[in-house]
Amino acid sequence: MKEFPLNTSLKATLSVTATALSVASAVSFSSFAQASDTALSAQLGIADHAVIAHRGDSYNAPESTLPAYQLACEVGADYLELDLQRTKDGKLIAVHDDNLKRNTNIETVYPERADDPVNTFTWAELEKLDAGSWYNQAYPERARESFSGLKLVTLDQVREIAEDCAHQPGLYIETKVPEFFPGIEQDLKQDLTEHGWLDDDAKGKVILQTFNKSSLEALQDVMPNVPKILLLWAGDGYIPTKDSAPKADDESYAQYYARQEVASKSGYAEWLDYAKEHGAIGVGPSGTQANFDDAWSSQFSYMDLAKSWMVDMSHEKGLLMHMYTLDDREDLIRYRERGVDGFFTNRPNEAVKALTDSDGKDIEATLTQLGY
Repeated sequence: MKEFPLNTSLKATLSVTATALSVASAVSFSSFAQASDTALSAQLGIADHAVIAHRGDSYNAPESTLPAYQLACEVGADYLELDLQRTKDGKLIAVHDDNLKRNTNIETVYPERADDPVNTFTWAELEKLDAGSWYNQAYPERARESFSGLKLVTLDQVREIAEDCAHQPGLYIETKVPEFFPGIEQDLKQDLTEHGWLDDDAKGKVILQTFNKSSLEALQDVMPNVPKILLLWAGDGYIPTKDSAPKADDESYAQYYARQEVASKSGYAEWLDYAKEHGAIGVGPSGTQANFDDAWSSQFSYMDLAKSWMVDMSHEKGLLMHMYTLDDREDLIRYRERGVDGFFTNRPNEAVKALTDSDGKDIEATLTQLGY
């Protein structure tokens, strides 16, 4: 998922049959617009009110590392979410930022290359980085000695965690800065095919996501029968917004985003139409958290692109809505009541508790059980 989106452009129209999606009767994808959103989720093999673990359980463990994904699995997430990038020597890895200064010790290990993008490093070079100690420094209240020295992980490692998990969650994969990685969509297809994740009986086990229209087109070209989500953002190059005052010096980005409004319903509708016409089964809007003042939540509170009329419009067009990124029960319940179908969350344990009325897991005990 995302902090700040990137690119745009595209082609084509969509007609995917339910047979291609392993649904028994041959119903065109466009006819799903007549079904309820719950029925659409069921037809696609996607959990209703899906809990999508954003870079794993990235609140209780360093994002996009083994314990984050293992913990997300243990607490019952429906999907393990990851940002897909590719190393210089072709290894598909799970990492969000296009450089690694924020969440590794790259400035110590490769000081002259610290600002270089991921695709300029080999996997052997990246394996030398510590992807856990930064978390202990940033969040001492959740620090664990065992997080120090954690490594970046590959797509295959995340897949293996999902396969070994008792309830076998799916994978929710974003093509990150795809303009840096020509052909990564085909590479992803090859990897998933080799390991049986695109077999007919794996319906709904993989969802593909992107902010990038060109990448949506490429994903549709190479994997037309795999569900796709077009992620939504507002501003330059994305959904047009009303004029507003520039961000003030004493204003957080969360505060600034909270006051942004889309310019028109028609402008919003154009993005939904584009998504549907180019292969997406749904859209992924940002949301505004009710309480975004602390150091954690302020990173993940954005424009409210899932207002009630927006959710209704999405469903009227036969599109699911999976939104990012909610961590508090209050927000999860509020947006569920609006009709949102799935939730990216950094705290999958809290989301499972809120959306299923379960007791959840003891995080400390679970991490200890996992060996951390």
